[in-house]
Amino acid sequence: MESIHITAQFTLPATAVYEFVSNPDNLALWAQGATGDVTFAPRNDFGVLDHTVALPDGATVTVPMRVLPLGDGSELVFTIRRTDGMSAADFERDREAVESDLLTLTGILEGGAVDDS
Repeated sequence: MESIHITAQFTLPATAVYEFVSNPDNLALWAQGATGDVTFAPRNDFGVLDHTVALPDGATVTVPMRVLPLGDGSELVFTIRRTDGMSAADFERDREAVESDLLTLTGILEGGAVDDS
């Protein structure tokens, strides 16, 4: 199994990024790839945003994700895993989709759509 980590950095504190990203109601605003039911890890103080996605075909995918403090701001780390049977082209499409989603998320969060208090 191959893994890659895609990151995005924010001027907002990790707590603000965590609050926005962990809210399932916000997924449609930034995560085009979240096409199934998404269940996040229980709320926590460590920035763990791991989640499972129930795909339309009934399969589930577990996605590791964290938001970490980074100076006065934060960094989100999203892990993509290439599973057995996944082609290199599909893996690359997943990477591109996550990068696009994180660019959208950055635009929303850095554009002032979130209360950073």
